Amino acid sequence: MEIRTRDYNSIVIFDIDGEIRRSDMTDETLHQLVKSQLERGRRDILLNFENVEFVDSFGVGEILASYISTNNLGGKLKLVRISKKLYLIFQVTGLVRVLEIYDDEDAALKSFGRP
Repeated sequence: MEIRTRDYNSIVIFDIDGEIRRSDMTDETLHQLVKSQLERGRRDILLNFENVEFVDSFGVGEILASYISTNNLGGKLKLVRISKKLYLIFQVTGLVRVLEIYDDEDAALKSFGRP
């Protein structure tokens, strides 16, 4: 998994490539990267799943932990561009009832209420 970050009107966008899964743990996890942004006072986070190929149960836990950490600090964590295959995983796990998921990045960014 590789994650690049970019900013848009104080919204942190994580562009994720590859798989969100338990690995050899040499890289920072998604949750650790989100917590790092939260510690900097960044509260609005958008996870771009356009290039995510697979999410295992560890990855689902990472996404949920990131959502909880963000929510507990009064922030918002949203997802965009999820494949149909991943959307099915999110349906089975119940994440679609918890997370805001968008097909279009512009719509996702506007949903944060920024100009």
